[in-house]
Amino acid sequence: MRIMPLEKRGISNSRIAFGCMSLGGDWTAAPLTKEDYIVAEKAVEAALSIGITMFDHADIYKRGKSEVVFGEVLKQRPDLRDQIILQSKVGIRFQDDVHPQRFDFSKNHMIPAVDGILSRLGVEHLDVLLLHRPDPLMDPEEIAEAFNLLRSAGKVRHFGVSNMTAAQMRFIQNSLPEPLVVNQLELSLARLDWIEQGILVNQKAGVGVNFADGILEHCQMADIQIQAWGPLAKGIFSGKVLENAPDTVVKTAALVKQLAAEKETSLEAIVLGWLMKHPARIQPVIGTSSVERILASQDAIRVSENMTREEWYTLLESSRGVRVP
Repeated sequence: MRIMPLEKRGISNSRIAFGCMSLGGDWTAAPLTKEDYIVAEKAVEAALSIGITMFDHADIYKRGKSEVVFGEVLKQRPDLRDQIILQSKVGIRFQDDVHPQRFDFSKNHMIPAVDGILSRLGVEHLDVLLLHRPDPLMDPEEIAEAFNLLRSAGKVRHFGVSNMTAAQMRFIQNSLPEPLVVNQLELSLARLDWIEQGILVNQKAGVGVNFADGILEHCQMADIQIQAWGPLAKGIFSGKVLENAPDTVVKTAALVKQLAAEKETSLEAIVLGWLMKHPARIQPVIGTSSVERILASQDAIRVSENMTREEWYTLLESSRGVRVP
């Protein structure tokens, strides 16, 4: 059985990661409530109970409150830090009274941004730091300098990217002494550009595909972990009320339900298992804070291992609305 690139590198064997964007209340500057802490504690415990040991953050999530509330969980469970892998992201800066929303991979932003993450989480280091979205003004040599300073200070152990093309990864990697270990992308049964880009080669239907050429192949050849954000597609195939939804969504949701019944598993396990069946050994980053939905994800590994090629293609055809060319 093929193992994940992160496991090959000895970083993490957590087949699913937990995305913490849903923790920390709302996106305003309103203070955290007692309920926010309770939700975070229950979600983390649920994730741990099904074997999830990798937790994904970003400095912007709930304007830092996601990391604060998670830090309180760690404070209450001091033994937990050594049992988990912590990942966070930097590079997005919100609009304020003076400046526009922007991306910033400058050394002067990244280093204090990481200090802020560590402070909010109450930890001494991150296991993985990702560059959140491509910065058109990024300078690979400056990025390398920042990464080296963070690593030498013991603040970050590994580095990766999010939402980047193969060319952008190679561009940055050319200046780095250590390999990028992650690329986090939006991939799901509802977001199929990553599949379409490969199967619509030399097809007119491929003209409108919005997924850069060669990302999956590059990551697999370079042992870069592909992480999928939004893997549950906001629940549209796993129980969300579908009002005025396209026929493809309605029919695919029905098919997911049918397969879940046949395999005696959850809807979430079918949706995630389909994604995890891909030979890239994709690591879904589930973003729900619902204990029920977290627990429902547990069987995804078994589903991915036992899903047939025909079942996988049946789900693909249903979601895309037409057969493959």
